[in-house]
Amino acid sequence: MLEVRNLAIDIAARRVLSDASFTVAAGDKVGLVGRNGAGKTSLLRVLAGEHDSEAGLVLRRGTLGYVPQNPRPRAEAAATALSHILSGRGLDRAAARLEELHRKLEADHSTANIERFSEAEERFRLDGGYSGESDARRIATGLGLKADRVDLPIGVLSGGERRRVELARVLFAGADLLLLDEPTNHLDSEAKAWLMDFLRENRGAVIVVSHDLNLLDAAITRVIHLDTGRLVEYRGTYSQYLQARALEEKRLTSLAQRQESEIKRLSLLAEVMRRQTAKRARTAKSIFKRVDRMKAQQATAPKRERKVKVHFPDPPRGGRVALTVEKLAKGYGGPLVFRDVTFEVERGQRLLVMGLNGAGKTSLLRIIADESQPTSGSFRLGHNASLGYYAQEHEGIRAGVPVLAHMREQSDADERVLRALLGSFNLTGDIARQDAGTLSGGEKTKLALAQLVAGRHNLLLLDEPTNNLDPPSRTGVARALAEWPGTMIIVSHDPEFVEALRPGRVLFMPEGRLDYWEDDLLDVVSLA
Repeated sequence: MLEVRNLAIDIAARRVLSDASFTVAAGDKVGLVGRNGAGKTSLLRVLAGEHDSEAGLVLRRGTLGYVPQNPRPRAEAAATALSHILSGRGLDRAAARLEELHRKLEADHSTANIERFSEAEERFRLDGGYSGESDARRIATGLGLKADRVDLPIGVLSGGERRRVELARVLFAGADLLLLDEPTNHLDSEAKAWLMDFLRENRGAVIVVSHDLNLLDAAITRVIHLDTGRLVEYRGTYSQYLQARALEEKRLTSLAQRQESEIKRLSLLAEVMRRQTAKRARTAKSIFKRVDRMKAQQATAPKRERKVKVHFPDPPRGGRVALTVEKLAKGYGGPLVFRDVTFEVERGQRLLVMGLNGAGKTSLLRIIADESQPTSGSFRLGHNASLGYYAQEHEGIRAGVPVLAHMREQSDADERVLRALLGSFNLTGDIARQDAGTLSGGEKTKLALAQLVAGRHNLLLLDEPTNNLDPPSRTGVARALAEWPGTMIIVSHDPEFVEALRPGRVLFMPEGRLDYWEDDLLDVVSLA
């Protein structure tokens, strides 16, 4: 299936992988884990043939299916979701050709037309064409796409729905090797459970990057840990990997400490002896050589992952009402996604926007952020309101522009202050000068959040801000926002994040019904 030999990968002049070798056989279910920015996405891109390596060899046998972190269907906006899913096996073209041959046959019942249609129909049948549509709909339903949405043009679907369509297309294709980068982003709990079952039952090989620990534990039989440029393999489930890694880290830490102690003892002894007799000086020279050999072979104690310790400064005070929305409606050429949405958000309130996928949650936030125009209705910001928008697809982060330049767009603070702010999100060192387009998904999330902090806004629109974050970073961001006294409008499928923020009110989409928050709603956050 896949053989990797002596692979080395550089990203923005930074080596993220050195001399890595491993194999993936049919049926292997591999979880690729590591902190944000360790190089997991870059490794998947190299394995998929979308990025060149600096050294080494990648041998692939069989068909390949790759779902990047933010998949976007490469199809005409007018193409239906169903036809795009069918394109995973080429059945969309085969069906179109069969239909064309049928029209020709009806117009002319010649022997040649009959033979061409018969041959095409037999090939379509052998390729699973007649069962393909039901299979495609089954996969789409499993991933949370409503039956009526599958027949709509891709151009009218929400961002989350389009990502589901692309994931469904790759799963439908039935590749021998699947490379999945954060496939559970934007999936509700039922769709995640369906995907776990699909991966377990899939006969092909799978390499998956995910911060969804339940997915990894349920579907994975082997874990590859990437950190500081090295790959370490562990057999078993994700839970077994965590236990084995904890024991290994304890062993390495103890060994490194013992070796360091012995190196210091021998170095001190040799230093004393070299000032004594000539014979002892010769012995000291031998001891120094031994110390050099020990240093070359010294174990490296595992580095403790830095926690995100960010603080959102108190925002400037605004008026009593931060935002007023009146009779907003939005459509994309077809039926309206939502209509007559009216609500008001007061200073310091936390409003959670809930609704099934396609209910218009992201569309609503994009309108308020002035990134999209409403079909009808209006909104206005309150007195002295300053709006900061976190977009789930990181539209504001541009390739070719350095990280530090993105920060300067939000604040006129000096470089030292901006670097310190980036550092609080674990974006340290040369990353400040790095092209923002080369950042990992988790690093882009941290940069977008750092921009919000730098902007000193008092009204935040947060659209799935914890996607792509590793668990420690997710906890740190949730804690910082929970302590922040400003106004927030939030879209999130993350129950722990929502619980930490303690929203006061809920806006149910697409009907636009406003209600008070109740803890019972936590049970349905991941579904809406």
